[in-house]
Amino acid sequence: MQQFEQDGYLILRGVLSEDKVAEVNAAVDRILKEEPEALSYNIYNSVERDPAILSLIDHPALLPLIVNLLGFNIQLHISHLTVRKPNPDNRKTETSSFINWHQDGPHPGFPSIQGLTSTYYIKIGYILSDMSEENRGNTKVIPRSHLIPNYVPIQTNVDVPLENEVQICGKPGDVFIFGQNLWHSGAPNRSSHTRRQLFIGYSPIWMRPIDYHQASPALLEGADPIRRQLLGDISTNRFKYYVPDESMVPLKAMKLPAAEGTNPYT
Repeated sequence: MQQFEQDGYLILRGVLSEDKVAEVNAAVDRILKEEPEALSYNIYNSVERDPAILSLIDHPALLPLIVNLLGFNIQLHISHLTVRKPNPDNRKTETSSFINWHQDGPHPGFPSIQGLTSTYYIKIGYILSDMSEENRGNTKVIPRSHLIPNYVPIQTNVDVPLENEVQICGKPGDVFIFGQNLWHSGAPNRSSHTRRQLFIGYSPIWMRPIDYHQASPALLEGADPIRRQLLGDISTNRFKYYVPDESMVPLKAMKLPAAEGTNPYT
């Protein structure tokens, strides 16, 4: 957790097995067949599109880490599938084949104190294609930018490298985790590889999620208590979203006591 707090992100290698990567990529194939042909794709609420993607929201190797970074009164905030085909000429596309530097959040932005914004939600980026080299549509980050008061990049054009920027490289099955307050962007894809990344984000359950305002019956069907909490279905009394009964937040069992000090995932 200390590394996340200092740098604003983590990279974890080999989290998904080859079989799981193949299963999720097969789901991506099915989803893309239902979409108009395009150079790039941004598909929100992707958990609704295929059970293989839904299965990642409570991944046993990652969910305890998220609970210990963000707290136990949390939910699924966003499930955002991004696919970027090779684009060596940097052609602009309707769904943006590359994204300029930004922090995530609403307009006009989350509240800040003395130029710093708290971590309101955290994303897991699942790498589903070979992104072991730069400029394959990789996500770029500015480490520790979330700790610099009133930080704004000197320019937002991702084609012009910034000092200290890092392109997150990885192989299928690797993941990276970052807070919405870390400055990040999407690098152009100048390679011959199609970039595939899936972002699963988590936020406090009292915040309105991006994917939906209420989970559909299809998502809730057969959900165990942990998944039901992640889907935001803990009570019909919305006050309980702020002050839940203990039985409503089974994720509390994953929270390490503060006195223990260390997190097994860091």
